[in-house]
Amino acid sequence: MSKNEYQPPKVWEWKKNNGGAFANINRPVSGPTHEKALPVGTHPLQLYSLGTPNGQKVTIMLEELLALGVTGAEYDAWMIRIGDGDQFSSGFVDVNPNSKIPALSDHSVNPPLRVFESGSILLYLAEKFGHFLPKDPAGRTEALNWLFWLQGAAPLLGGGFGHFYNYAPVKIEYAIDRYAMEAKRQLDVLDKQLARSRYVAGEEYTIADMAIWPWYGNVVLGAVYNAAEFLDAESYKNVLRWAQDVGNRPAVKRGRIVNRAQGPLNEQLHERHSASDFDTNTEDKRQG
Repeated sequence: MSKNEYQPPKVWEWKKNNGGAFANINRPVSGPTHEKALPVGTHPLQLYSLGTPNGQKVTIMLEELLALGVTGAEYDAWMIRIGDGDQFSSGFVDVNPNSKIPALSDHSVNPPLRVFESGSILLYLAEKFGHFLPKDPAGRTEALNWLFWLQGAAPLLGGGFGHFYNYAPVKIEYAIDRYAMEAKRQLDVLDKQLARSRYVAGEEYTIADMAIWPWYGNVVLGAVYNAAEFLDAESYKNVLRWAQDVGNRPAVKRGRIVNRAQGPLNEQLHERHSASDFDTNTEDKRQG
């Protein structure tokens, strides 16, 4: 072994200045770093999030519910700037002890109910309002199969492939090859499934699509990681067809820009408190 290769110590120690895009926010302990209460708006649902793929899942779901006329799904969406450490405030840790976005507080019940982890939030909202999760046992189970597939698969796409291909301070061939292989295997799984049906879990649009689209849909459409060409996204024709189909839904177009802090200014709605915010409070309007 070369003397220049990394040799793990007997006991790992945290080096705060270890480089990388997320070095300033990652840490090996949990809990709050500072005292700060979360804001609370006027709607039943209070969402604390950022417009990452995980955050988009929930805002897409809420916008889809509102599009169906479910008034109880009205929500306030507050931006959690993870680069600034907002997720480590005492208020956020009270809602999600894991300090990850998104986190939801349901004030339609007393005391308010906290819901954290994106898959749990989607399932909670589907059961609360009775939409986007089939009622029959076979359809429900298939939708949940794919919801939990995403919860297990996405970290390999994001924290694995996305990190080492797009964010890591150095390009490591072994790491990129390892996770590119897994990302392509996952895309192949999806492509074969979508050859059988319009949506991931069948002919019905469900929370499985809402969970998977912000990750795999955005990847094949070239919206994250700049990796569509590298992964040969065009070869996954069924995934592309589905990604475009879901991406063209009006509620998806709205949900994907809520709490977004990057990209074109007209696709950034930092906070959402009413439907009119999409017309009046995107960053191009605010800064104009």
